[in-house]
Amino acid sequence: MHATTDSQATTPAAAPGGRSRWLALYTLCAGMLMIVLDVTVVNVALPAIQDDLGFTSSSLAWVVNAYLIAFGGLLLLAGRLGDLLGRRNIFTAGLIVFTAASVLCGLARSQEVLVIARFIQGVGGALTSAVILGMIVTLFPEPREQAKAIGMFAFVASAGGSIGLLAGGVLTQAISWHWIFFVNLPIGVLTALLSVKVIEKDKGLGIGRGTDVPGAVLITAALMVGVYTIVKPAAELGWTAGQTVALAVVTLVLLAGFIVREATAANPLVPLRIFRSRTLTGANLIQALCSSGMFGIFFLGSLYLQRVLGYDALEIGLAFLPTTAVMGLLSMKYSDKLVMRFGPRRPLIVGLVLIAVGLALFTQAPVGGNYVVHVLPVLVLLGLGGGICFPAIMGLSMADVKPEDAGLASGLIGTMGEVGAALGLAVLATLSATRTASVSATKPALEALTSGYHLSFAIAAVIVAAAVAIALTVMRPAKATAEVEPTEDDTVALEAA
Repeated sequence: MHATTDSQATTPAAAPGGRSRWLALYTLCAGMLMIVLDVTVVNVALPAIQDDLGFTSSSLAWVVNAYLIAFGGLLLLAGRLGDLLGRRNIFTAGLIVFTAASVLCGLARSQEVLVIARFIQGVGGALTSAVILGMIVTLFPEPREQAKAIGMFAFVASAGGSIGLLAGGVLTQAISWHWIFFVNLPIGVLTALLSVKVIEKDKGLGIGRGTDVPGAVLITAALMVGVYTIVKPAAELGWTAGQTVALAVVTLVLLAGFIVREATAANPLVPLRIFRSRTLTGANLIQALCSSGMFGIFFLGSLYLQRVLGYDALEIGLAFLPTTAVMGLLSMKYSDKLVMRFGPRRPLIVGLVLIAVGLALFTQAPVGGNYVVHVLPVLVLLGLGGGICFPAIMGLSMADVKPEDAGLASGLIGTMGEVGAALGLAVLATLSATRTASVSATKPALEALTSGYHLSFAIAAVIVAAAVAIALTVMRPAKATAEVEPTEDDTVALEAA
């Protein structure tokens, strides 16, 4: 991909042993899986947490929002810190913070302690996940291996959420909600120890090469205020409410200040030259749009299964397993071969189209829906689309990035996904609730709920269709991977797929 710099000479990418690189990849994926699982595990356990600690319906949202604000706000800064201080250092530090905060969450006996601990968890999650993709592209500079490694990472990052639904249901029903946090302790400790053992230490560029305190403060504040605006006043009061508009203006002012700062700083936190790449810019826009549609639908789809079809937490987790299985099969066995054979752009477009079709199909699920007829085909299409397009997005987001900016680009694609997910969830949930309220006077309760869900599913399909348009018009075919000839084994695997 790029030549390795002196600061990266000690990374595993330069190590002679290939086995150590794959062990390092498994360790990175284990850390990411723990972060991803935590999001959906907590969602399943929210009713039990509410009953135990006495949260109101409005205050309960802060169990999720506190994590989301810290996580989304710090991803970009964490990615750049990885470039400056060493990505392994930031990854390991994030694991330690996340694990310690998980124990504090599990021990919480009051609302205040749980919300504060969740915020600290978000800090640890941002530090851990922001640098992973940058480490992967450094570990695997050869295109074929890189495509395979990114496919594995994309599967963990995108499919882990549905596994969390199942794990959350089992732990909450079999033991208690405290254990959804306690299970992170052995996983976090083991992953942190392995990170020191199997991931060779990188020196980083040094704090003097990119220290930009004003820029860091501006972008972190902008992201935190922006995410807060989405998940709190916009979702609860509406997009035109005075508080929402005021905070949106504050967010824009902070972003404008950040851009001015980065254009004039000697050592900017985010060099604006990175956005000259149409591939990187397009990949980040697609990531934001795709996350907006997918994350909101997993949430609202779960509500459809629960409130309309009467599923419990464990049944919801089992219902979403086909998405995980299909996505895992493609990501682990075929997505890298598709990218090597056709380049990342064409698989990206095909995957996005499959997702959009699946979301549109979900608008036909009725009140008395049948899982096999009305839900399973949707989940299979989402799994197919996600398994094909997410690895391509990850690869494209790093394709034109210099080695010294890998952490920044990794944090950027994570930030776009997180902010896109928050925005999509807030928009779709708000519009769904508004539609349900408007038709509830003339239709039965279940029909009104279903009508609201149908509207959100249709809008999500339109959002992903917009991502298809960007892929067709903005993205350039990646020459590096498209020029690699497939092997005979690859051709056989492609024909099987």
